[in-house]
Amino acid sequence: MLKQYRMFADYNRWANAIVYAAASELTEAEFQENRGAFFGSLQRTLNHLLAADRIWMKRFTGTGDAPSTLDSVLHEDLPSLLGARQIEDQRIINWIDTLDESSLAANFTYMPIIQPIEIRQPLWSGLSHFFNHQTHHRGQCHMTLTALGKASLGLDLAYYLRADGKRWLDN
Repeated sequence: MLKQYRMFADYNRWANAIVYAAASELTEAEFQENRGAFFGSLQRTLNHLLAADRIWMKRFTGTGDAPSTLDSVLHEDLPSLLGARQIEDQRIINWIDTLDESSLAANFTYMPIIQPIEIRQPLWSGLSHFFNHQTHHRGQCHMTLTALGKASLGLDLAYYLRADGKRWLDN
């Protein structure tokens, strides 16, 4: 499982770079236009992804800044959002690299934002949600871009493994 989570952390970085490169082709109006995704615009969806990643990383590590709402707009403009995203992606990679199998099996405890009850679960299950959540909302980013008439993005894990992720295919 550890190798898989390390791969997912790097895949996350790779996929985010593709989404942000596509976003850089948009006008400011397109970037902020509500196209029916859960958080509306590409700007708000990308902000949600960053906010949620910070919330989960604070839960996992006990460190870092985390917003108090899931719809926080941490950065209005794409360049500052991109800079923050790149820093967070590297933070995720660096932290995952510190884990071992016993860390994955250990429980952690947190309080959800929308339902403040104490949750206790193994780290591996929290990480599975963490990476799945990122993929889910990147799918909404893809939908938003295509609704704006932009080219479809190749974000499949299989594409990553054939490109930047070849090293994960070694036994």
